[in-house]
Amino acid sequence: MIFLATLPLFWIMISASRGGHWGAWMPSTISAFEGTCVSIPCRFDFPDELRPAVVHGVWYFNSPYPKNYPPVVFKSRTQVVHESFQGRSRLLGDLGLRNCTLLLSTLSPELGGKYYFRGDLGGYNQYTFSEHSVLDIVNTPNIVVPPEVVAGTEVEVSCMVPDNCPELRPELSWLGHEGLGEPTVLGRLREDEGTWVQVSLLHFVPTREANGHRLGCQAAFPNTTLQFEGYASLDVKYPPVIVEMNSSVEAIEGSHVSLVCGADSNPPPLLTWMRDGMVLREAVAESLYLDLEEVTPGEDGVYACLAENAYGQDNRTVELSVMYAPWKPTVNGTVVAVEGETVSILCSTQSNPDPILTIFKEKQILATVIYETQLQLELPAVTPEDDGEYWCVAENQYGQRATAFNLSVEFAPIILLESHCAAARDTVQCLCVVKSNPEPSVAFELPSRNVTVNETEREFVYSERSGLLLTSILTIRGQAQAPPRVICTSRNLYGTQSLELPFQGAHRLMWAKIGPVGAVVAFAILIAIVCYITQTRRKKNVTESPSFSGGDNPHVLYSPEFRISGAPDKYESREVSTRDCH
Repeated sequence: MIFLATLPLFWIMISASRGGHWGAWMPSTISAFEGTCVSIPCRFDFPDELRPAVVHGVWYFNSPYPKNYPPVVFKSRTQVVHESFQGRSRLLGDLGLRNCTLLLSTLSPELGGKYYFRGDLGGYNQYTFSEHSVLDIVNTPNIVVPPEVVAGTEVEVSCMVPDNCPELRPELSWLGHEGLGEPTVLGRLREDEGTWVQVSLLHFVPTREANGHRLGCQAAFPNTTLQFEGYASLDVKYPPVIVEMNSSVEAIEGSHVSLVCGADSNPPPLLTWMRDGMVLREAVAESLYLDLEEVTPGEDGVYACLAENAYGQDNRTVELSVMYAPWKPTVNGTVVAVEGETVSILCSTQSNPDPILTIFKEKQILATVIYETQLQLELPAVTPEDDGEYWCVAENQYGQRATAFNLSVEFAPIILLESHCAAARDTVQCLCVVKSNPEPSVAFELPSRNVTVNETEREFVYSERSGLLLTSILTIRGQAQAPPRVICTSRNLYGTQSLELPFQGAHRLMWAKIGPVGAVVAFAILIAIVCYITQTRRKKNVTESPSFSGGDNPHVLYSPEFRISGAPDKYESREVSTRDCH
């Protein structure tokens, strides 16, 4: 059955009932062939109380407003029209009977557009209706093919052309329909808006061989040279048939194997290469290759090719023997995390047979799966102890491959308990050991002295980082009385920690307890420590700061007003300097 609603089928109106109001009725769209004519049916209405003696009217092109000076198509008062419409336009209707039907002849493409009618009843009783008709000038017949043409199912194809020229009537004929069926001419049919079309039908049962067939329709106007042709290619849908496939293949390990699968269908099929139910490759194409480079015995098996579309499917198989060791595992996941976050690490590989996957850290197994190609490691609420190097190992009977990856856990500083201070005669050394990621800043505070020394003051503080540990040493000289309170503070972007460093071993009565001989030994040890730090710092900063002269001492915090009580007088004025290092 033909469907005629190819144009919008409604009358344009501005009033709900005829009479008593300004209103106009015309087709919203109308079509005609180039070189022919077109009759635009039109009716209008106006208030009954006006009772004009004479009714005039004007047709405008592309604009309803006279002040815009649109081209005049027809004007009943003066017969003056735009040059494009001279000799081409006339009124078929009787304006007195409220019929404004317009005829346009010798149509050309530039006449396509919007047409507006204006009623003129004299004086101020003039009204341009916003309702209009759009003229579409065509030069090919419209061949209507069903949205879906399936092989083996009867279809109806129609040829439809406009027939809105009262002076010229089209005659239709089919081109290239041999072997498809005989046409049925329905003749001239009226559409809902008062426009007309000529229709011819063609019924047939298509085959897959008819796909792409070019079918044509011709509209000819008798006693003229006007002749128009339109064509449509049949898009016949049919299921796939596999037409190309390897026979069984035997391959030597390390050789190249290429498997091909080709199918004929419309639309093109989805071709899928599978092995043991696993999809290896798929694509929408007429043929699909599966290339196996340097095959191993581990790739042995039956490979299936499945061709399918919306209308059916076909499948065939080919046998191949190969096996292979796991590929180098790939690790996708978080490599940097903040303490307390959950970390998910995915390790994946491919092999035949499927491998055993294991994730290690420091030779400790954290996770493992058997005969799986993926392994997920979940670390809820990571701690600094989770920081470090991990290994993902994949293995089967044909080999083993491994991939290393690092997890960096960032956390606030932690001052370790081995941090402390030690006093020897008039020198105090404080050790602050901090575990942190990223590297923290370290500062030493002496509350009683209202002094803070940070790690950038390298003449007083020596710092060294190893892994996650940062060790800072503060040296205070001239501390002759009770050792001062020393607070170590470390901070990074995740937090701050402070610790008052305890004094180990000697306190301010240490000299009295160990005696003069012990003091000499302890002082000698202190000299050795200071010399080592000084010489190391000199070597490290030789390009950064001027060298000390032979008589210069290294910089230390010096407090001449303090003394350590209980020490013999002969040791109280002794200073530690680089001269003691020789």
